[in-house]
Amino acid sequence: MAALASLMLKSRGGLLVPAQSSLLDSVRFASKKAGGSSKNLGGKSPGQRYGFKKQDGNFVHAGNVLATQRMTRYHPGAHVGMGTNKTLFAMEDGYVRFTKEVYIPAPRSPEVTKVITKLPKGAVLYKTFISIMPVKQEGKFKLVDMV
Repeated sequence: MAALASLMLKSRGGLLVPAQSSLLDSVRFASKKAGGSSKNLGGKSPGQRYGFKKQDGNFVHAGNVLATQRMTRYHPGAHVGMGTNKTLFAMEDGYVRFTKEVYIPAPRSPEVTKVITKLPKGAVLYKTFISIMPVKQEGKFKLVDMV
């Protein structure tokens, strides 16, 4: 019984005197836990750096990223694949080659009405292709072996 009485009279500060027991009725404790402050932590990372990652003549392994881009500025050539976010990557080991080729769109494509009609007469369009020249040759011609 004495243990129950001592538990009832204990407070956070220590033991209470029986005269102070009426103070327990008027003290109110928090009914909810204190919530921590929240901060917007995003926006501190650096932006994506678009452009080509490998130069012309560099040796690359299969799977290396050659260029990252938002729009299709560089087009995939031989042994180069394009990801869903238009990233160009090497599909075989070899050397990187950049080439510019003349672009002639299909006659009734929407590009003709958008681009070609606004160009001056005689203007030539070029597209930049990134290709991989593989180290191992795929095969030789039979005629070369005969000669």
